[in-house]
Amino acid sequence: MSLTAGDEVRLARLRRMKAIALSLLVFAAVVYLATLRLDHSGVWGYVNTMSEAAMVGALADWFAVTALFRHPLGIPIPHTAIIPRKKDELAGSLQSFFASNFLTEEVVRERIADAGLARRGGRWLRDEAHARRVVGEGVRVARALLGRIKDDDVRTLAVDVVLPRLDREPVSQVTGALLDSIVADRAHKGFVDLVLREVHTWLTKNPKAFTAILHERAPRWSPHFVNQRVVSALYWQALDWVSAVRDDPEHTARKGLDDLLLRIAGDLQADPSVQARFEALKTRLLTHPQIGQTVVSLWASVRRSLESALDDADSDLHARAVRGVQELGEALENDPAMADRVDSTASDAAAWLVTTYGHELSSVISHTIQRWDGRDASKRIELYVGRDLQFIRINGTVVGALAGLVIHTVSQLVL
Repeated sequence: MSLTAGDEVRLARLRRMKAIALSLLVFAAVVYLATLRLDHSGVWGYVNTMSEAAMVGALADWFAVTALFRHPLGIPIPHTAIIPRKKDELAGSLQSFFASNFLTEEVVRERIADAGLARRGGRWLRDEAHARRVVGEGVRVARALLGRIKDDDVRTLAVDVVLPRLDREPVSQVTGALLDSIVADRAHKGFVDLVLREVHTWLTKNPKAFTAILHERAPRWSPHFVNQRVVSALYWQALDWVSAVRDDPEHTARKGLDDLLLRIAGDLQADPSVQARFEALKTRLLTHPQIGQTVVSLWASVRRSLESALDDADSDLHARAVRGVQELGEALENDPAMADRVDSTASDAAAWLVTTYGHELSSVISHTIQRWDGRDASKRIELYVGRDLQFIRINGTVVGALAGLVIHTVSQLVL
C-alpha cells in the first residue's frame, strides 16, 4: 500500500498510540509481578489486584481491537480479522449508510441553506486577490478552448451549418425591423460619429492623397492651374463639411442619413421587390466561393485579438474582468434577493443531482473498497481509525484496574 504524506503522519500517530497502550499493559504486568509475593492483606493486595485486573482489561480490549483488522498473534481464531473477511459487506453497508443519511434531498437542501453559499462566495469574490485568481483560471480555460478550435472546424461549421441555414431563412423583414429600431433609438449615432472622426482625421493627414484622386478625374483639356485651384477648393470644402457634420448632432446630413435608413428599413419590411433584391444579395454573399476562407480569416483575427488580450495580465480586458467579478461578489453579499436566488438555484441543482444520481455517487464507496485487497483494506481503515481505537485499549486498562480495585474492596468488606 503506497502512503501519502498525510498517511505517513497518521501512521506515526497510530504507532505512538499503540506504544502508549502497550506501555500501560507492560506497566501493569510489572506491577503485578512485583507485588505478587508481597503481603496481600494490606495495601499491596489492592495494588496487585488492580494490576491484575488492568492486564485482563488491556488484553481483552487488545484482542477486540486487533480482531477487527487481523488474526491476533496470527492465530485464525473464529470471528477475528473481521474487516479483511467481510470487506465487501462492509462496503455495501457504508454505501447504504452514506446514501440514506447524507445523499438525500432534505439533507442537501438543509446544508446549502445553512451554509449561505451566495453570501460567503460574495465575500470571497470581493477580495481583489481572489477575483484575480478567478479571472486567471477563466483565462487559462479560455486559452485552452481557443487552442482546441481548429480552422477546419470553423470552416466546416460556417459553410455546412450556419451559412446554409441563414440562406434558407428570409431575413429582410427582420433586418428592416432591426434597422428601424436602431435608428429610432439612435443607437447608430456612435458609429456615425466614429466614421466622421476617422474621415476627418484621414483628410487632415492625407491632403495629397485626396487631391491626387481628384486630379486623376479632372478633365484633361482643362488647364492644370485651374484644376489645382478647383481641387484645393474641393478639399477644403470637404474638410469643412465633414467637420461641420461631425460637430453638429442636428446637421441636415445626419437627418438625411436617418431618413434614408428609415426608408430602407420600411422597404425591407413592406416592399416585396426590395425584399427580393435583398434576399438575392444575401444569397450571393453567402454562397460566394470565398466565403468559407473569409469566415476563417475573420475568426483568425478575432482569435489573435482574444489571445493577445488574454495573455496580457495588464490589459483592459483583465482589469474589467476583475472589476466585474468583484462587483458580482458585492452584489451577492449585499443583495439579499439575489443571494436567495443563487442559493435556491444551487439547492435545486444539488437536490436534482442527489435524487437522480445519488445511488451512482454512493456506489463509488463500495466499488473503491471492493477493489482493495482484504489486507490492504484493513491497513487503510486502521490507518484512519486505528489511533482512536487505541483509546479503547487504554480505557480498558484503566477501567480494568478500577474494576479490580472495587472488586477487591468489596471482597475485603464482605470477608
